[in-house]
Amino acid sequence: MPCLAVGFHSIPRVCSNLTVRFPIAIFALLLVGLTECLSQTAPSKPAPVADFVDIAKKAGLDLTITYGGKTTKKYIIETTGTGVAILDYDNDGWPDIFIVNGTTLDGFPKGQAPTSHLYHNNHDGTFTDVTAKAGVAATGWGQGACVGDYDNDGWDDLYVTYYGKNRLYHNEHNGTFKEVAESAGVAGNGKDWGSGCAFVDYDRDGKLDLMIADYVDFDLATAPQPGQGTSCIWKGVPVMCGPRGLKPSRNILYRNLGNGKFEDVSAKAGIEKTQGHYCLSVSPVDYNNDGWPDIYVACDSTPSILYRNNHDGTFTDVGVVAGAAFNEDGREQAGMGSTIADYDGDGRLDIFKTNFSDDTSTLYHNSGDGTFSDATFAAGLGLHTQYLGWGTMFFDFDNDGWPDLLLVNGHVYPEVDANHLGAEFEEPAILYHNLGNSTFMDVSNAAGPALTSKASSRGLAIADLWNDGRQSAVITNMNSPVSLFVNQQRNSNHWIAFRTIGTKSNRDGIGARIELTIGKRVLVDEVRSGSSYNSSSDLRVHFGLGTVDKVDAVEIRWPSGLVEQFKSVKVDAINTVQEGAGIAVPKLTAASLSASPVAVPSQ
Repeated sequence: MPCLAVGFHSIPRVCSNLTVRFPIAIFALLLVGLTECLSQTAPSKPAPVADFVDIAKKAGLDLTITYGGKTTKKYIIETTGTGVAILDYDNDGWPDIFIVNGTTLDGFPKGQAPTSHLYHNNHDGTFTDVTAKAGVAATGWGQGACVGDYDNDGWDDLYVTYYGKNRLYHNEHNGTFKEVAESAGVAGNGKDWGSGCAFVDYDRDGKLDLMIADYVDFDLATAPQPGQGTSCIWKGVPVMCGPRGLKPSRNILYRNLGNGKFEDVSAKAGIEKTQGHYCLSVSPVDYNNDGWPDIYVACDSTPSILYRNNHDGTFTDVGVVAGAAFNEDGREQAGMGSTIADYDGDGRLDIFKTNFSDDTSTLYHNSGDGTFSDATFAAGLGLHTQYLGWGTMFFDFDNDGWPDLLLVNGHVYPEVDANHLGAEFEEPAILYHNLGNSTFMDVSNAAGPALTSKASSRGLAIADLWNDGRQSAVITNMNSPVSLFVNQQRNSNHWIAFRTIGTKSNRDGIGARIELTIGKRVLVDEVRSGSSYNSSSDLRVHFGLGTVDKVDAVEIRWPSGLVEQFKSVKVDAINTVQEGAGIAVPKLTAASLSASPVAVPSQ
């Protein structure tokens, strides 16, 4: 029988026209034909677009995250999990991995408590645990981490947030770190619950400042027990309480004074004016392209925050008026992770945020006039409301020139499994492929076994760990081994990456805006610390180029305000570009320049 031109959407219309006298045999024949049609046209298995494999154990990342109870969570402190930071701590040109660890309510005997871990990249696909040697073996309720060279000495430093006092590790240039948070003035009061963090030069004075999101004003001694209030019941089952019903905390901004010291400017900078939020991830982004870094903060169960930089040392929360605080229904969501990219190629940086289960993640499209619109459903991202999202990053996994999107998921209530509440504690990750037309396609089932494996994941960081153009994902999982997702499938697409070195600007060039011209397209991104869920990815900025094997121009706007053009860059390589080594451009948009400044590939 020939294939019928009837789709699923037309079946109700066909059936509604039937009468009781319609011959049953003819109706049955129609159904048989439709079944035959679908069997002929529906593929049995999607064609593979990637082959992500979890090689963490093979690569030497042998850490199992410790975080609260395994089968039940008594308090909210047991649910948030930890982040990941990528940094080249020894300046050998290969990204290393720092993984934040947690603890339990019962604690551990002396000398047996879990610690955070630092893994050195061996340049051969494996890593060596150098935690003890490097001096970073701290324990406690670890949360997030971010990377930045705060003293401009050419060596990246590391900040780690905790429920309790935070830690600042100064890089000693010899493979070790010195913990200096107290003397630097950034340890906190010991009562705050630091979550996401990011180094950002908000006042553009050439010194990296430090932004910290705080989650809940929490005290174990007075915290309510599961089931003791309306915010302690989920779908009829007693669960840990919060964040609703608990006291919100404040966000913190530390200004770098340039002598190894920081000053808490949260009040006078306007950061503390955002009261009543439960804040998690921090993503710096110059959303209005005025050359001054703004800050997006994803908040749980409350409106998210968009701190607009006022150019005078202060910020104003414009999240509501800019359309980045709620979803398109005007509803506050339970924001967890956030990531930044120009997903549709219009030259403007957009925001993506993960949320709680029974809700969608949210894609905020940058309208170019200081506002955003909710493009979640239009972009094809309104799927998988059964999952609870955490870490998320835009990254071009196939180097086709369009940033794709990875989300890692996991529930906060282990009780969902035993009570069959329509969700699972361990959930698979999601990979959305950017189709290049402002929409995405879920390709998780065609992207390798790592994407279909399940865990209760939290932190996520992206890096080109092998310096070969393949970006990999490091993921933390609750009370389970960490994951390292590596794409084993190769293609012929080209790529280019940039390591920025500031001179007048901060040494890492954090906040620099890079515009890449290839033919009629302009690719845009920024050097960024923080982002994802309480994590910090590779500071080197990566662009996929597709089949293009030549870059027409590279323009960098440094945090100092200097705009330069670089032409002598190498494709399929990581280029080191230094502030002042390019051709200065008098305007933000430059005409083509014939002279070629020096850009030195780092490999």
